[in-house]
Amino acid sequence: MFAWIDNIFPWFGDMLELGGDILLLIIVMAAVMWSLILERLVFLFVIFPHKQKLLASLWQKRDGMSDWHTTQFRQLLVSRVHREMSRNLELISTIVKVCPLLGLLGTVMGMLEIFDALAVTGNNNARTTAGGVSKATVSTMAGMVVAISGLMISHYLIDKAKALKLTFQENLSIKEPKEPSHA
Repeated sequence: MFAWIDNIFPWFGDMLELGGDILLLIIVMAAVMWSLILERLVFLFVIFPHKQKLLASLWQKRDGMSDWHTTQFRQLLVSRVHREMSRNLELISTIVKVCPLLGLLGTVMGMLEIFDALAVTGNNNARTTAGGVSKATVSTMAGMVVAISGLMISHYLIDKAKALKLTFQENLSIKEPKEPSHA
């Protein structure tokens, strides 16, 4: 199953061997996180502008509503936008927070492997501890790389979603109809 991945990325198998099972988990978490990030980017820059036009046209058709109904309708539109804007952002933030912890788990597992090798061989030969050291460092590095890259883009997505929501909310102002001037 992984043969085609090994043909495309020959270094991938070596990296998994160095980092252990935790590295595979970190890679899966990174794939999930980046797929959610890409979904949010597509939503914010492709889908939302069309949705914004649709909601703005609904807002323009509110003629004849009472003040209370207009206020409630505005709250409904803003809450829908808020819900759609914040979808998956908390999940992305959670994955960003979990990845360094998975790296730390890989570090602990690598250290346990080092101690196990020391207990079995009875000496501190570098060759016997190298596997544990590589698991400890590679998994920590991978967890940090995923977390740092996800942290930067997730903050951008959160700020962009807040800005778009605020702009949308301001565009739905309740304007009083102008009285015709008598000339």
